[in-house]
Amino acid sequence: MTEVASQAPAGVAGPAAAGGFLRSLRRNRLLAAATTLLVLIVLAIVLLPPLLPEANATDPVNRLLPPSADHLLGTDSYGRDVFSRLISGGRASLGLSALITLCAAFTGMVIGLVSGFYRTVDAVVMRVMDAWMSFPAIILAMALAIGLGASIWTELIALTVIFTPFTARVIRSRVLGVAERQYIGAARVSGMRPAKILFVHVLPNVLPLALVQVVILSASAMLVDGAMSFLGLGIAPPTPTWGNMIAEGRSYLTQAPWLIVAPGAAIMICVLLLNLAGGALRNVVDARARAMSDLQKLRTRGPVR
Repeated sequence: MTEVASQAPAGVAGPAAAGGFLRSLRRNRLLAAATTLLVLIVLAIVLLPPLLPEANATDPVNRLLPPSADHLLGTDSYGRDVFSRLISGGRASLGLSALITLCAAFTGMVIGLVSGFYRTVDAVVMRVMDAWMSFPAIILAMALAIGLGASIWTELIALTVIFTPFTARVIRSRVLGVAERQYIGAARVSGMRPAKILFVHVLPNVLPLALVQVVILSASAMLVDGAMSFLGLGIAPPTPTWGNMIAEGRSYLTQAPWLIVAPGAAIMICVLLLNLAGGALRNVVDARARAMSDLQKLRTRGPVR
């Protein structure tokens, strides 16, 4: 027993594995570029508001002005500076999306760990998750928001409920694979408690995949949050979000297209960067996906002459 416990089984996350993981992250240029751009966007959203005009300050005389040196993205129908509202709206949109993602990832990881490791509850829990996932995400979010009343907390609860099953199923699939490895069986034979096995041996192998899921879910959460804000079921004006900025600007699509283009481009860029970062991170974490990516690169290079 002591000999088994003293060995470092393959597949268990340790200092060497962590070092290799970090080296792989640094070598991935796509991941580095997407992460750098996301960090720059977050820094702009956090640092710029004190340097810009008040986001909700109205100026009816200067309403619907086109982009200029004084107003980089023009003004809206109330004379408010669109660039200031875009930056302030980013705080709400990105902040709420991050909070939704963290809540959904945490609850989904807990459910996935329990369901994958304790097979007695797996059938019941996964059937509930399947029923959850059978509803279209935006329809279920709208139903919950209408039933509970539109507010930031309602949106947080609704989107957490929506995205939890996706994380739970991904984590469960990884736990099922890890639970079949030899060192897990050795730990059980040695008398280690199931809860300790779960936290000491299973959880470290699941965390990298959970990180990938967090990044990918962030993109989906931002899209659904924007849709709900657009429909008036999210954060209510005058507090700016990218979704309600698009909703406010749709009446002036031909007269002032910058009212929609600016927040729409912000959502598109952030979602694209998050998806690129998630895909690149998955290639780093998942050895099989990384091997397929390397094989694809070899194929595109053609035969060596």
